[in-house]
Amino acid sequence: MPPAGHGTQTVYHLQTAPGDLAPYILTSGSTHRIRRLASFFDAVQCDIHNREFLTITGTYKNIPVTGLATGIGAPPTIIAIVEALQCQPKATFIRLGSCGSLQPHIQLGDLIISTKALRHEFVTQFYAPPEIEAAADPDITQALTAAARQLGVNYYTGLTCTAADFYHGQGRPAPGFSGLDLSLIPRLQAQGVLNLEMEMSVYLTLAKVCDYPVRAGGCAMVFADRYRNSFINSADIPETEDLLCKVGLLAVEMIKLFRYRSAKTMAQPPARTG
Repeated sequence: MPPAGHGTQTVYHLQTAPGDLAPYILTSGSTHRIRRLASFFDAVQCDIHNREFLTITGTYKNIPVTGLATGIGAPPTIIAIVEALQCQPKATFIRLGSCGSLQPHIQLGDLIISTKALRHEFVTQFYAPPEIEAAADPDITQALTAAARQLGVNYYTGLTCTAADFYHGQGRPAPGFSGLDLSLIPRLQAQGVLNLEMEMSVYLTLAKVCDYPVRAGGCAMVFADRYRNSFINSADIPETEDLLCKVGLLAVEMIKLFRYRSAKTMAQPPARTG
């Protein structure tokens, strides 16, 4: 399906144009996960795939929603965010990721909702100085927490570390390469970091410094238990990803409802006294 307004207005990598993206943008590094997310949509108006980027826009319970696959890691994620904002400058980004947990109380299949993220991707420095804290929008965090609770998902909220790499950058050996820092994981565990992944800090940092009205938050399902060195059973991944998508979509519903209630409250005349 070609993008609406396909032509000179399209952005270079996403190949989308103004009108192709909704204000609520649910993201993942995986095109497969975005296809799974879109299977819950009531209708689809836009389906554009170029390179590792996939954009599917539709409606979910009459709410305009976009699923956006960004590819793995910080560099393509920044490209996706920058180009998405050229098509939809007022955006709420919610990352739906997978991750490796670091703390002993977290189990495979648990959900980690990021309140803050360490910027170990070494790319956001080109957009924001080091002192800018990668912190999630509190309304998004609250909505994800409420959605997880309502769906009966075991979840934790806290600090994430966004890494630049899947191997040495996350304390994993890379066959053929020496120089692995064996102290990385213990250091992060001592700092109270809940999980490692590769994109979250990009959303949280760019939302802080963007000139457009942008907010961001996100969560990730635990696929790897780095404390016990175990990995989720491949047979459990489809059900786990379905649950992750449902948490994201329910969070969008809650954010939308919260905004409606807030606007309605502000529109009401003040109570009369006396």
